[in-house]
Amino acid sequence: MASIPTELAFRRSVSVMRIAMVCPYDLGMNGGVQDQATRLTGWLGELGHSVVLVGPGTEGPEGSVLLGGTRTVKANQAATPLRLDPRVRSQIKDVFADVDVAHIHEPLMPAVSLAATRIGHLPKVGTFHADPPKWVRRTYRGSGPLLRRVVSKLDVVTATSSVSRSAIDRFTTSRIIPNGVELSAYGASDKREGSVVFLGRDDQRKGLDVLLEAWPLVAAQVPAANLTVIGADRPSDRKDVSYLGRVSESEKASVLSRSGVYCAPNLGGESFGIVLAEAMASGCAIVASALPAFAHVAGGSAELVAPGDANGLAERIIAVLTDDGRRAALQSAALERSKAFDGLTIASLFVDAYSDAVAGI
Repeated sequence: MASIPTELAFRRSVSVMRIAMVCPYDLGMNGGVQDQATRLTGWLGELGHSVVLVGPGTEGPEGSVLLGGTRTVKANQAATPLRLDPRVRSQIKDVFADVDVAHIHEPLMPAVSLAATRIGHLPKVGTFHADPPKWVRRTYRGSGPLLRRVVSKLDVVTATSSVSRSAIDRFTTSRIIPNGVELSAYGASDKREGSVVFLGRDDQRKGLDVLLEAWPLVAAQVPAANLTVIGADRPSDRKDVSYLGRVSESEKASVLSRSGVYCAPNLGGESFGIVLAEAMASGCAIVASALPAFAHVAGGSAELVAPGDANGLAERIIAVLTDDGRRAALQSAALERSKAFDGLTIASLFVDAYSDAVAGI
């Protein structure tokens, strides 16, 4: 990108932007994209900008423009809550009449984000989050000219990582802006002996079954080992495994802060790993599947193991729990690495992207 004129750089530092933050997924349901769109709305507000969050659903964060109920569609090994009514276009167009720039998450996702992308009169930034499955990547390859026409309506394209960028680099250029974390909400406290934590929905690709297969091996070698599962709730007769189900943000942060090891046994379909960044910000030693997205987020501060390898996962957890020096080094490295994902820093990078979109750079 060309160097930024001094006048534009100055204008960026003083201008208040009116921004429409468009999310394609139900704002009343948990999800990584919803979380980032909501948090980015708050961080941009802290920087002095005026942001309206727009998305489907009948419930959502205060002040959101809600576009109506959703239906669940199976996609990328997960249940995805979408609003598929084409009439959302007129609702979005009304919102766009009062803003300077739109930020559209997953710009090709029907119907909300795709409709927002195709509205032509407003500067737009699009963010691609996902690591699409192989059949979607094949569709992208076969639909290059059509996708180029649609994505050309975006003035600036961003991706959360090299993984999500790899899915779109055949038909557009993009800059990487990672997901952000509210670092002030996390931090390390006294770690419980033998503590391991998992956080995620009970979807197959999150890998909880692999961790539960590995756990008896861990418990046999480390009598003090204890596993806390957040986000899923299953019946269990093991006293060393606790299921918390869905918890508040404050309880999540509290559990992470007191956990010595965070385990991410995911099987695939991950383009970033925001929970990994949250655990790192909590001072957890990370044991994770060797997915490209997780390797990117961890930046060398994690023990990585082949996805689906329960025995290998058990070995890595045991090694970290029984080696105080290694565990402390991983915890320190994770805390340092997490600073790269500070929310206000990420929001500032998006302000630059919005300014470029408005300026036509």
